[in-house]
Amino acid sequence: MPQLLRQVRVQPALLVIAPIVVLTVISVAIFGLLLASIQHASYGTTAILGGGAAIYTIAAAVLVRYGLANISRLQNLGLTDSLAGLPNRRALHLDYSHASQGKERALALIDLDGFKIINDQYGHFVGDRLIRECAVLLKELCGRDARSYRLGGDEFAILVQGPIAGNILEGICRSLLARLEKPIAVDGRDVVIGASVGLSKSSSRDDFSSSELLRRSDVAMYASKGAGKNRCTWFSEEFDRNRDHAQKVEDDLRETLNQNKLSLVYQPLVSAKTSKIVAVEALLRWHRDDGSEMSPSAFISIAEQTGLIYPIGLWVLRKACTEAVDWDGITLSINVSPAQLRNPEFPIDLGQILEETGFPASRLELEITETYLVTDPAVASRNLEVIRGFGVGITLDDFGSGYASIGFLRNFRFEKLKIDRTLIVDAAKDDGSLAMLASSIATARAMDMAVTAEGVETQAQADLVRTAGCDQIQGWFYYKAISADEVRLQLNDNREKIEEAHANVG
Repeated sequence: MPQLLRQVRVQPALLVIAPIVVLTVISVAIFGLLLASIQHASYGTTAILGGGAAIYTIAAAVLVRYGLANISRLQNLGLTDSLAGLPNRRALHLDYSHASQGKERALALIDLDGFKIINDQYGHFVGDRLIRECAVLLKELCGRDARSYRLGGDEFAILVQGPIAGNILEGICRSLLARLEKPIAVDGRDVVIGASVGLSKSSSRDDFSSSELLRRSDVAMYASKGAGKNRCTWFSEEFDRNRDHAQKVEDDLRETLNQNKLSLVYQPLVSAKTSKIVAVEALLRWHRDDGSEMSPSAFISIAEQTGLIYPIGLWVLRKACTEAVDWDGITLSINVSPAQLRNPEFPIDLGQILEETGFPASRLELEITETYLVTDPAVASRNLEVIRGFGVGITLDDFGSGYASIGFLRNFRFEKLKIDRTLIVDAAKDDGSLAMLASSIATARAMDMAVTAEGVETQAQADLVRTAGCDQIQGWFYYKAISADEVRLQLNDNREKIEEAHANVG
């Protein structure tokens, strides 16, 4: 059937012509045999030829009628999504091309948020039923004002043509998002699904092709996802400029990684009791060939989107472990991205790096944020258990900036909490925040977790977190990020001061 449909798309008339040709060939062959067999008979051939012609005419008429009747049905099959029962991508392009030139057209691209999780949790049968339910919902919302399509997977589209097409389309999409706030009943289950929507339109001034409008809607849809999902976003020319910039950054970053031109600096953490360096956090730096330095906040997100974050993360681990291996007694802290922890190969790669560099696992801490743990707790728990088996510690970073609860802390059993700077700043001027800081530290103590205060920039803040009971302090008040050579100098200086103090005591 797929091959036949492809033929129908090329030349529907073949459904009529081919049977007629076959009928003609067969008829000629039969007539030829009949004439040859009766050429010596007493009766003439006129009656046979006349009867054969009549039969041929009737058969041809039946075939033509049957073929024409099925052309429309097969064409409709080729323009319809078999699962959702909605028009498909090809139908969208045809509808768009049949619209009057210069007529305003608006297109929405809809991507279901969390559909993969539903497939994984309930199975593909439930996922297919959900697709059909969403198709029914879209058809109802569009009514006579618009037409809905299924493009494939969990992607749908809506096309509106005519005056105020953009306003009509946005209204339909906002109604869809409002409806998806309620669960959808699927086989006795209440399934919760969201959607990210990208919108674009074409008018008489630009008259974009259907492919270009679909591309713009796709770009806008990803902007909706990046802004938090479950929203509508209109395409903006700035999106293309940002995409071009991101592509340039990706290309440069890939080349920089291949040429080993990234670098690391380290921000020391000091003991709250002695103010001596007890740990360092490795921080990635990128000095570009033009002399500029790009902030990690600017390129890490691009690396995560393009998949570069994993090889970059391994490079950071290997480089930091190599440089810090001889910093006796100093703990090395490294941030790990969600993309790394999601990769089942990460624990294996981490073990290989520890073996290659000879870095003691007991001196390594991996910092992670609660966002990843909340999003995918099952996978996170499995990977973290493997990593702990090496003897590596796990630190919850930016504590106080999110929603981590006592149950959350108990489930994941962190070795250390890092109190976010915002909580420290607020605690200095707000009694409620101060109480929250004190209770967070008390909770960590009860769970046998060490506590680090990060972002400390003043003496008052240092006194506050020290009095509150923090074990370690990190921030510009003590040290900014410094190179590996400077870390060694600081450690030697600490060692000399300690030896001098011991000598004086002696």
